[in-house]
Amino acid sequence: MKTSEIRDKSDEELVELEKELRDQLIRIEVAKATQRSTNTAQTRGIKRDIARIKTIVHERKMGISNDAGESSADAAKED
Repeated sequence: MKTSEIRDKSDEELVELEKELRDQLIRIEVAKATQRSTNTAQTRGIKRDIARIKTIVHERKMGISNDAGESSADAAKED
């Protein structure tokens, strides 16, 4: 999931999305433990999506501007 997609969601939607991702993560971990796992790369992607959601929620709580964070990240990528 892209960061821009996450930023477009409301706080309530982010909380719900995080719950859904955590449920998926638990199901994948159980499948992995019971030798039924097929795609272990999903675990990493889900954990990263959860981290992105938590970061955006924290930014909103702290009142950090979205533009400032994106422009500095874009500038770092261009170097």
